[in-house]
Amino acid sequence: MNEFYSMSGLPGAIGAVDGTHIPVQSPGGLDAEIYRNRKGYFSINVQLICNSHARITDVVARWPGSVHDSTIFDNSRVRAMLETGPRNGYLIGDSGYACRQYLLTPVVNPATEAERKFNAAQISARNCIERAIGILKRRFPALKYGLRVKLANTLPVIVAAVVVNNIALITGDEEPPEDEELGEFIERLQQDGYQVNFDPVEVGPPTGQLTAASTSMRQAVIQSHFN
Repeated sequence: MNEFYSMSGLPGAIGAVDGTHIPVQSPGGLDAEIYRNRKGYFSINVQLICNSHARITDVVARWPGSVHDSTIFDNSRVRAMLETGPRNGYLIGDSGYACRQYLLTPVVNPATEAERKFNAAQISARNCIERAIGILKRRFPALKYGLRVKLANTLPVIVAAVVVNNIALITGDEEPPEDEELGEFIERLQQDGYQVNFDPVEVGPPTGQLTAASTSMRQAVIQSHFN
């Protein structure tokens, strides 16, 4: 919490959550299309949670690309723990998630200066998960440009990559730079007509009305720290 507060001014945050799509080849069979995401390619939608140092503290790698980030979170062990157990702090996520007492999202249409300040602090704190995903995919470019192994092997490969990436961060290994040779290789594949440049899948806020109970923690933080 102290580290999140020091870098963003947002109090009470214990982690940042987001989903990222790992491109895969078509698994084939009757259920293949559930792996096709909104951008039109086959993927695994992986949920990651990280701390303020971009170290990944939780990974869920088992959902097809067509599944929404909020659905994955709602069915995760972390949500069950936050929902039923004692809580000390909250996660932060983008507007693809529903606002909860234990998961604070940005105010979609901020109407006051306090809400705008909260959004700025929340976005600043959430930057660590975007950085964590970037480091992971630069260290293991196959997670960005596509895994070409059987589906049964794809999920443990993703988790193993997360573990090895964490070990590299813990031991002080340098962050991987952008690979210029890889970029040139990808560009040649694009020129040959292959789909290899997979853009992030943008998602809108979940459908449904927000209630006073679901936004009460966010409102309390805004009133006490940003008003």
